[in-house]
Amino acid sequence: MDLLVGFWDTVTHLDAHLAEWARIMGPWLYAFLFAVIFCETGLVVTPFLPGDSLLFAVGAVCALEGSQLDVFLVIPLLIVAAVLGDAVNYWIGHRAGPAVFRSEGSRLFNKKHLLRTHEFYERYGGKTIIIARFVPIVRTFAPFVAGIGEMSYPRFFSYNVIGGCLWVLLFVPAGYWFGNQPAVKDNFHYVIFAIIFLSILPAVIEILRVRMRAGAES
Repeated sequence: MDLLVGFWDTVTHLDAHLAEWARIMGPWLYAFLFAVIFCETGLVVTPFLPGDSLLFAVGAVCALEGSQLDVFLVIPLLIVAAVLGDAVNYWIGHRAGPAVFRSEGSRLFNKKHLLRTHEFYERYGGKTIIIARFVPIVRTFAPFVAGIGEMSYPRFFSYNVIGGCLWVLLFVPAGYWFGNQPAVKDNFHYVIFAIIFLSILPAVIEILRVRMRAGAES
């Protein structure tokens, strides 16, 4: 329980924690941020890691006077992390995915997330790779499902690069420009809640639509 409370406190006060980590870790913070974004997008066992909120908080910390983080360095670095993460996830799905779908249970990840992402993928096709960048959980599983579905890698790569660039270039500059406005800074945890809520809203709406449709057909 204490671990969950600590994790939630870190997520909702990312700006303060990142500023402190920047003072302690110095340049090593770049490697840490790269690893978090890579794992959040590249490993199906870590969908709980912060994505949108972390990018926004990174932008806010970059804007601080005397910040240890340079926005012009962190943006390309995190784009590379996001693109590389999806690429690795694709190849893991390509190699191991069929066996995962045949398995009835797994201790590593929730198969319901995988099936939900597969339905999302069936609905939106290749564009899922771009759209999923802005949907937590789906973001982590979408490249894995693309690998299982044997989407051609050149096609996947183009969607991957476009989605990764859009994702980072939206949230980091938004944090840089708005994260240190007094109204935002004094209520940063509410901003994080709003980002998380807006990120999961499309998935929630889609689930409700599917259930309503199923109820109407029964």
